[in-house]
Amino acid sequence: MNGTKKYYGDLLIVQKYTEADLRKVWSEEYCRKVIRTHDGFRVHFYDSNFDHAFYESSVRNNGNKKKSKDIFSPRRAARMMWIKDVLADPEAEMYVGYDSKTKSQSRDKRISVVKGNYVVVIQIYSEKDARFITAYVADNSIGKIRSNPKWISK
Repeated sequence: MNGTKKYYGDLLIVQKYTEADLRKVWSEEYCRKVIRTHDGFRVHFYDSNFDHAFYESSVRNNGNKKKSKDIFSPRRAARMMWIKDVLADPEAEMYVGYDSKTKSQSRDKRISVVKGNYVVVIQIYSEKDARFITAYVADNSIGKIRSNPKWISK
């Protein structure tokens, strides 16, 4: 499965922006606007989501080492403008998310997949409200994501 064939726009040329510029774009395009999923969830975005969504950890999951988001990721930031389109795309593959605290699948998280391995994760906290968690190219984890149950809207 490759997900939707929809065109999501050009990648941002991250080198043309400072991090402050990108934070401003994030705030204006996501935090200050009403963004809805194709099935009606209003997704809330916060300025603090920027660090989680557009930074990566220099420490891979090696035993007890705690991961920290300490390296800015141009690859993630280049796809910033895709997030709202992915959420609005009814053809995106959707899966039940995973709760790392309980180490189990959780219907309060939803993963949308497009373009083969680009994922957007939201957390649903009421009947029609959700919060953006993160978005990234899932090179290593796409198989695991696709092994989760398909999301079925209620």
